Amino acid sequence: ILKVAASPAALAERNDGSAEVIRHALFGYFSQKTGFLVYVEDSHLTRIEYTGNDAVYWETTIETTIDNYKLVDGVMIAHSGRSVVTVFKFGGQLGMTSSKTRIEETWTIEEIVFNVPGLSMDFFTPPAEIRKGTASGDPPELTSGKFGN
Repeated sequence: ILKVAASPAALAERNDGSAEVIRHALFGYFSQKTGFLVYVEDSHLTRIEYTGNDAVYWETTIETTIDNYKLVDGVMIAHSGRSVVTVFKFGGQLGMTSSKTRIEETWTIEEIVFNVPGLSMDFFTPPAEIRKGTASGDPPELTSGKFGN
């Protein structure tokens, strides 16, 4: 079982004006037979306070089942799955407002290519811990959470 929860300090860094991120957690599990990731759930809870109104809470959850792993150039890659996104809004004036939206998608990957000639790092958004490599094509370097060049 995989469980990762953002620390209070990391959550505080994401706050923006009237929006406060209360919780961000990732949960998943692996197949006992293969060791591959087969389920992942990403959940956010955000509180937004509007001027003169009670706070509104938004909970966003993405649940994904992953399957059909195939070997591609020596790497096992999932080729299909199903994702369900749920957005739940509650709170508001007198705490009476709530709505729930759910979107489902079944997905497949038909083709995978590594190291595509001419495709630069400008087409990807790396995690904050990774800094772009130099123009010479050197691999990215780990940093303390800031991009550099």
